[in-house]
Amino acid sequence: MVDHRSDPSALRFLIGHDLRAARERAGLKQAEAGKALGCSQAKINYLETGKTQQKPDEVATLLRAYGAEVEHVDRMTSLAARADQSTWWAPFDDVLPNWFKTFVGLEGIASAESTYSSLLLPGQLQTAEYAAALLQGNLRVPPMDAPQVVRARMARQRLTDDTNPLSFRGIIEEYALDRIVGSPQVMRAQLEHLLDLMRRDNVELHVMPVSVSVHDGLDGDFLLLDFTEAQSIGYIEYPTGAIYVQDQDQVAAYNLSADRLCAAALSVSDSADAISARIATLTTSSED
Repeated sequence: MVDHRSDPSALRFLIGHDLRAARERAGLKQAEAGKALGCSQAKINYLETGKTQQKPDEVATLLRAYGAEVEHVDRMTSLAARADQSTWWAPFDDVLPNWFKTFVGLEGIASAESTYSSLLLPGQLQTAEYAAALLQGNLRVPPMDAPQVVRARMARQRLTDDTNPLSFRGIIEEYALDRIVGSPQVMRAQLEHLLDLMRRDNVELHVMPVSVSVHDGLDGDFLLLDFTEAQSIGYIEYPTGAIYVQDQDQVAAYNLSADRLCAAALSVSDSADAISARIATLTTSSED
């Protein structure tokens, strides 16, 4: 069955990361890996950086040389076999920054996403109207491109996907609920959308109250992606680019931070109450 969220570059990224991590665990240099595959060191580098497509037989040969378990070899060769499918986000290619395309591809094939957001609601939670309001006057998005950027953001959303819903865990600062994006009407509809999403089994949302003055999120926003067949990665975005955290000890530290943030924030039910209180306020103010 063809994966409707498949993305070749994202799969190459994941496979390359796994090959490099497996080689380093085995204590081998790229030149030694090249001998196992009968190729140059440069090709091993290309395979590990995802600059060239990794063929299933090449992946299997390398992982066996690295002493990987049979089940792991099978998982990664299966991924490699899927890396020649088309890119689902191709219709939005002209409005996605090059540095962001890898993330879009990875998010599309992820099984779970965890995120801490301090200022705005995460993209997976946004309504089209909220997303459009965020782009008004944006220095990096020309007005003529804004509608297509919004469509791309909506296309990324998988929380209500009937075939393969994304498991989502989010922690948002209380500030994000009080920032009126667009208009009171837009914000009220956005908050109502949050409550609808929170009724789903695959969505867990926590609100961090202002009263919690010190917590792990003060170091900055972050996002984690988990995959069924590959290792998790961290993602930290800045205005003109992003950092991918691939060291598994660092990824584990971010996971621990996410757990600690959830514990420090309001419970899911109390978070829903906090959102409902904002809706009531916005409803009252719009009627005045």
